[in-house]
Amino acid sequence: MRAATQERQGHGIRWEIVSPALLLIVWQALAMLYPGRLFPTPIAVAQQMWTFSASGRLPLDMAKTLTRAAIAFFISMGIGSIIGVAMGRNRILDRLFSAWVIVGLNMPAIVIAIVLYIWLGLTEFALILAVVVNKVPLVITTIREGVRSFSADYDELGRAFRFPLLRRLRLIFWPQLVPYVLAAARTGLSLVWKIVLVFEVLGSDGGVGFRISELFQFFDIKGILAYTAAFILVVLVFEYGVLRPLERSVLKWRMDRA
Repeated sequence: MRAATQERQGHGIRWEIVSPALLLIVWQALAMLYPGRLFPTPIAVAQQMWTFSASGRLPLDMAKTLTRAAIAFFISMGIGSIIGVAMGRNRILDRLFSAWVIVGLNMPAIVIAIVLYIWLGLTEFALILAVVVNKVPLVITTIREGVRSFSADYDELGRAFRFPLLRRLRLIFWPQLVPYVLAAARTGLSLVWKIVLVFEVLGSDGGVGFRISELFQFFDIKGILAYTAAFILVVLVFEYGVLRPLERSVLKWRMDRA
C-alpha cells in the first residue's frame, strides 16, 4: 500500500514538472501566431526579468512585497486561529459573532483598503492592516469548522485518563486541527499574495504591485509580465519548496495509513 502511495506521488511530481513547460510552449506558440509589442514571447519576458534583476529594482520590490505579505500572513493566522478555536468551542461566542465573520468574508477588499487609507493615510501600517482585516475571517471560518469536527470520543478518552491540558492539546486537539490549519494557511496565503499586490497598486512607496501600476502607465506589457512571472516563480517555489514538504511531514501518518 505504501509503495502504491509513493508511486502515485512520483507520477504527480513528474506531471507537475511537465505542466509549466507545457504552459511556456503554448505561450510561445501564441506569441508566434500573434506577434507584436503587446504579446511578447517568454524569452523576451525572461530577458526583461533579467534586466530588472540586474538593475536591483526587481529584488528590492519583491522584498518589500514579500515582507508585507509575510507580516500580514502570520498576524492573520495567529488572530484568526485564536478566534476560530474560541468560536468552535463556545456556541455562545459563535452565535454572537458569526454575523461579523459573514460580513468580513463578503466585504469587498477594495472598500476596506480605501477606508483604511483614508483613515490612516498611505502608510505601511494601513496596508498591512487592510490585508489582515481581509484575511482573518477566512482563517476563522476554516479553524472553526476544524474545531467543530473534533471527535467527542477523543475528548472523553482524554478526560478518562485525566490528561493534563498541555498533553490533551498535543495528543488530542492538535493532530485533529493540523489539516485545517494547513488548509487555512494555503488558502489564506494565496489570498494575501493577491491582496497585497492590489493594495500596493492603490498606494504604496514600492513593491511589485506599485511597480506594475507604474509600468501600466507606459503600457509596458513586457515589464508587467516580467514582474508577474517573477512573482509567480516565488509563489511556486514557496508552494513546492515549503508548504508541500511541510504538509507531507506533518500528515505523514495519514499517508502511511492510506
